[in-house]
Amino acid sequence: MPRTAARTRWRLGLTTTALLTAAALVPAPAHAEDVTDYAITVDPSAQGAAIDDTMYGVFFEDINRAADGGLYAELVQNRSFEYSTADNGSYTPLTSWTAGGTAAVVNDSGRLNERNRNYLSLGAGSSVTNAGYNTGIRVDQGKRYDFSVWARATSGTTLTVSLKDTAGTLATARRVAVKGGWAKYKATFTATRTSNRGRLAVASTNTAALDEVSLFPRETYKNQPNGLRKDLAEKIAALKPGFVRFPGGCLVNTGSMEDYSEASNWQRKRSYQWKDTIGPVEQRATNANVWGYNQSYGLGYYEYFRFSEDIGAMPLPVVPALVTGCGQNKATDDEALLKRHIQDTLDLIEFANGPATSTWGKVRAQMGHPKPFRLTHLGVGNEENLPEEFFARFERFRAAIKAQYPDITVISNSGPDDAGTTFDTAWQLNREGKVDMVDEHYYNSPTWFLQNNDRYDSYDRNGPKVFLGEYASQGNAWRNGLAEAAFMTGLERNADVVKLASYAPLLANEDYVQWRPDMIWFNNRASWNSANYEVQKLFMTNVGDRVVPSKATTTPDVSGPVTGAVGLSTWATSAAYDDVKVTSADGSTLLSDDFSGDASKWTGSGSGSWSIQDGQYVQTDAAAENTMVTAGDPAWKDYDLQVKATKKAGKEGFLVAFGVKDTGNYYWWNLGGWNNTQSAIEQAVDGGKSTLMAKPGSIETGRAYDIGIKVRGRQVTLFLDGKEWGSFKDDKPAEPFRQVVTKDAKTGDLIVKVVNAQSAEARTAVDLGGAKVASTARVTTLAADEDAVNTETDTPVTPVTSTLRGVAPKFTYTFPANSVTFLRIKQS
Repeated sequence: MPRTAARTRWRLGLTTTALLTAAALVPAPAHAEDVTDYAITVDPSAQGAAIDDTMYGVFFEDINRAADGGLYAELVQNRSFEYSTADNGSYTPLTSWTAGGTAAVVNDSGRLNERNRNYLSLGAGSSVTNAGYNTGIRVDQGKRYDFSVWARATSGTTLTVSLKDTAGTLATARRVAVKGGWAKYKATFTATRTSNRGRLAVASTNTAALDEVSLFPRETYKNQPNGLRKDLAEKIAALKPGFVRFPGGCLVNTGSMEDYSEASNWQRKRSYQWKDTIGPVEQRATNANVWGYNQSYGLGYYEYFRFSEDIGAMPLPVVPALVTGCGQNKATDDEALLKRHIQDTLDLIEFANGPATSTWGKVRAQMGHPKPFRLTHLGVGNEENLPEEFFARFERFRAAIKAQYPDITVISNSGPDDAGTTFDTAWQLNREGKVDMVDEHYYNSPTWFLQNNDRYDSYDRNGPKVFLGEYASQGNAWRNGLAEAAFMTGLERNADVVKLASYAPLLANEDYVQWRPDMIWFNNRASWNSANYEVQKLFMTNVGDRVVPSKATTTPDVSGPVTGAVGLSTWATSAAYDDVKVTSADGSTLLSDDFSGDASKWTGSGSGSWSIQDGQYVQTDAAAENTMVTAGDPAWKDYDLQVKATKKAGKEGFLVAFGVKDTGNYYWWNLGGWNNTQSAIEQAVDGGKSTLMAKPGSIETGRAYDIGIKVRGRQVTLFLDGKEWGSFKDDKPAEPFRQVVTKDAKTGDLIVKVVNAQSAEARTAVDLGGAKVASTARVTTLAADEDAVNTETDTPVTPVTSTLRGVAPKFTYTFPANSVTFLRIKQS
């Protein structure tokens, strides 16, 4: 247990770490009289869990423009003129293009092919110019860029293709003669100067039809055709991931499960289906992306498999289970459609693993990869919120896969949350069904991750294994990386249960963000590692092969009652509140408001539109999010809150807050959240929210609900219409000091991994249990101010390496404030 003085002694940041001297890295032998804050004891004679080589991986989903405009190296946006209002209400087929003269997008029988529905008709003497992504098309002086276009011109024409920005020419223009039916034409540019604001222009002397207008940097990752952006791919490869999970995520289990055909009326809002994404790029069907843009599928299943192979990672695809999620929550009951998707999954395995003489193995070979991709794991479904409906379909998929491919590990999931009714039901079904592995997902506050290091300590060692397919603390500051690092020590300690784990999401284009936080950030000119990335990389490149049991002293249990004011809020909903009453445990009234007068007792943040209407306090803006108003004293404790709430309009229900300290620290009962599909208790700590308990259910519009919240100490009981809805006790400590020790079988190194997630250094007595060790160790330290955030121009969270001298079976080491430290100690 750390001394109080140690918590207030110094606040060490990155500057201190970077200035560590050799003398500072000489530990003192640990003697009985030494005063230390913590003690770590290691038992090298005991054998902990084996850690698989595939323990840590990455999850790639096309969110935040991660594919088009991101990892996929194509520089032209909307290259096939397929953008549609189905993708985004603001889109047209000419989004990202400007026309000079006569240009129109046509959808008729003159198209390039059936699956590429639109093409551009360009009039004589006319031109079109593409703006690319972000500020424009990025070109670097001296680098080569490959242009291609599919075109036809009955009477013949000359296309003049140029690269330019507002300052002038970026490369010598190219002229392409086009005559006859559809054919592919190519040209190459060499950039004469560097620009972030390039534009690609195509002008025609005569009437012509254009499609699939493309510009690729010649230099892609491993110079693969239809390749990947080099800097982003290299950052992913540097993690040395054990697996790549793809393509989603919500892309897998949202939208129609129909195919892209005349029979479905060329359905544009489809779930991600692998057969749409292979073959020549000009024949791949584009699709609406659930995150609000178009996905070209230029980066498709073949490219995912190829990239996985290139970086030495296991491919882990996820296929639709015919139960939508991510707020849609609908089970498809079409038997023929279910059978088709099951067959598609079997065909996918053949595409990946079949010989080049098989039906789908031949397709793979024709694309350039005769050898199999060695697929071993496959996920069915993603975060389905209807566990019974999902599992019934999952069993159909699993039975078909196991009958034909018994060695494939078929992965189920446990829904979208870390706890709650859906989670419990899903896990019960998975256990009873003896599934191979269960995919868990959760995004929570840093405090939650510090509190739940022991999450997997109590999991059944003989039950299904865990794939932690998506997790992150809610932010990209160093405090988030610290919390995730502390949690990862628990993942490794439980490596016999947690077999795979991947932070999510992986990529974010800073100008097209739908989700935060993200591991790697980029724009059209640069990319940079988040603080979270540095944590992942440190763990992923120093895993070890087996856990060496160890223990550390800990902080005391949480004490003191839940305290705070009360609040009312809405989220994309209009709601009315009435008869708010807060009563202390002794029966005295702390607050009473029937809204017969004004709303002077309540303070808001300015979000939403609150007013007194007919004796109720009403929030009328059905689009506003988190409109919380508060009343009372942050010091209130041991009280009862009563309120009547009525949903008037909108997507969700209403939120009633308690224990409110400020705008970033509170609890609330979220009734009818997640598009009115479930209710939950959420806790916000420094702005990051965690779900403490959840149940499925919806809120009816126009019905008045009686809500009661009883707070006693750290115990909270919830009542809905006079009946107990649930209760919880918030008493888990957010332990700031965590450790795990692993052994590298190849080198024999003991890897001591310590997280000190507090603003004071931690002087620690380390007892290696009599292990014979070398006198020096390699140290890698990540340390910074807890608010530090890596950006394009400033990366305060960067690893610092050094040599530690004077290592012995017992020694004392001072771990810096807000730090993650790995000591690689050689055994002699």
